[in-house]
Amino acid sequence: MLGGTFDPVHLGHLRSAVELREALGLDRVHMIPAARPPLRGEPRVTPEERLTLLRLGIGDTPGLVADPRELERDGPSYSADTLAELRAAYGVEARLVMALGHDAFLRLADWHAPERLFAEAHLVVVDRPDHEAALPEPLAELIAGREVEDAAALMAAPAGGLLRLRLPSRMAISATAVRRRLAEGRSVRYLLPEAVEARALALGLYRRGAEAGG
Repeated sequence: MLGGTFDPVHLGHLRSAVELREALGLDRVHMIPAARPPLRGEPRVTPEERLTLLRLGIGDTPGLVADPRELERDGPSYSADTLAELRAAYGVEARLVMALGHDAFLRLADWHAPERLFAEAHLVVVDRPDHEAALPEPLAELIAGREVEDAAALMAAPAGGLLRLRLPSRMAISATAVRRRLAEGRSVRYLLPEAVEARALALGLYRRGAEAGG
């Protein structure tokens, strides 16, 4: 599971999904747009449009799935609920993984029912170079005894582990910067998949006065 607002989906998101699948030997990566992200402002582009852009971005990429399940639930888009749905779908023996970026990881102790995340899945943190910095105390307590050294150790059990992973490409693309460029009428070529760029421009998504915050 790779969740996010995908506001809009960009090449950094998609390349990370491909590299996660390769690094962990995953059957598939569910890319799941959050309908109502609990810890940030609600995007101004609708969840349905963000899902459409995600489907366009994925295209026919093997192993990547645009998953609408958080759009089909009422209330905030809690990751613990999403993982419980995936666990119910794949069974108790399946190896489930939730991937998240380093910044989101640092706020993990503030998430809704963070202990439930480890009950349903492993967590993989896509690290940045300064990941050796000290962690906040509540986060350190939450992950105590869970960290493993490699993908093989992680996949020895269906859930409960934590792996920090450095991806090869680590494309430094910001959705905030993409929205700003679109709002200002500047080029987003090679930041977005061509089909996503074409739809965003054709519909005037993120044009000045309509861009999402955050």
